[in-house]
Amino acid sequence: MKKQTKRLWYLCAAVLIIAAEVIIAKYVHDGFVRPYLGDVLVVIAVYAVVRTVHPEGWPLLPAGVFALAVTVEVLQYFRITEVLGVSDNRFLRILIGGTFDFKDILCYAAGCIILAAVEWVQRKADSGEKEQA
Repeated sequence: MKKQTKRLWYLCAAVLIIAAEVIIAKYVHDGFVRPYLGDVLVVIAVYAVVRTVHPEGWPLLPAGVFALAVTVEVLQYFRITEVLGVSDNRFLRILIGGTFDFKDILCYAAGCIILAAVEWVQRKADSGEKEQA
């Protein structure tokens, strides 16, 4: 697949996932989709945004996305929004989050495992295409 096509595909995926995240945040108030599926999707959204800029294979990207997500979660534990003085900024409070939860880290791990599996399948498919060419 051409680099530009990959970029477009990842951009569309990122926009759709971010739109789904907004819908979940605004309208879903349950015990599973919002707290768990939303956290799985957020790491996939970050991955898709990065791949929009860097569409070629980057095998360690899922690990990097996981590290970023865990860092943000740990910063929540230390109440980073209060430390930075932005706890009254609704957008930043939503973006950064405000409550540490170890279950969030497990959800990020699940999302990144999915991403690692996708990376692995893509590498296998790409190597198969190169062998046939």
